[in-house]
Formats: sequence, C-alpha cells, structure tokens
Amino acid sequence: MGQAIEVTDDTFETEVLKASGATLVDFWSAGCPPCLMIAPVIEEVAEEYAGKLRVAKVNVDANQQAPGQMGVFSVPTLVLFKDGAEVERIVGFRPKEALMETILPHLA
Repeated sequence: MGQAIEVTDDTFETEVLKASGATLVDFWSAGCPPCLMIAPVIEEVAEEYAGKLRVAKVNVDANQQAPGQMGVFSVPTLVLFKDGAEVERIVGFRPKEALMETILPHLA
C-alpha cells in the first residue's frame, strides 16, 4: 500500500532530487484551504500508483529552503520529477482526473 512521505529541507535532495523514477511533490501549508482539499487526492494517488510513482509532501511552513530552491511561491504547488529533474508543475487545486492527465504520460 502506497503512502505519501513527508519530506523536509534536510531530506529533499535525497528523497526527490537524487531519486530514480517519477516523484510527485506536494508543496502545501496547513493554513491553505485548497491544500487541505487536495490532500486526500494526493493520498489516493499515492495508494493507486504505488510502485510506479513516489509521492512526497513538503510543508512550506516548516521548510522554506526546498520550496525556495524550487521556485515555489504559492500553494498548493505540485511538482513532478523524473529521475530528479522537474518535468511538470501544477499550481492550485486540480481534480484527480485533471491531475492524472498531466502525470500519467510520465509514468510510461
């Protein structure tokens, strides 16, 4: 069963930038209603695509270095990495179907 992992400034490089395969990173904040709306969608994606897609979450309130390094200025921002390189960026809430339309081509 897949589950989103919590990533911090200290673990971002190892867990995301040096990871092989596809990794979806959710940059979020507890005080952001759209972030809270997309959280269950992110968890569903983590479970459904376990083994094909790693899913990570970065709380921007507690970690400013990784979002700054990635140029994340608003939340929620979802960044899809493939072998450590950014391949897609989604800013704002998206329904699961729209999110997967963007992600699925990179999982093949």
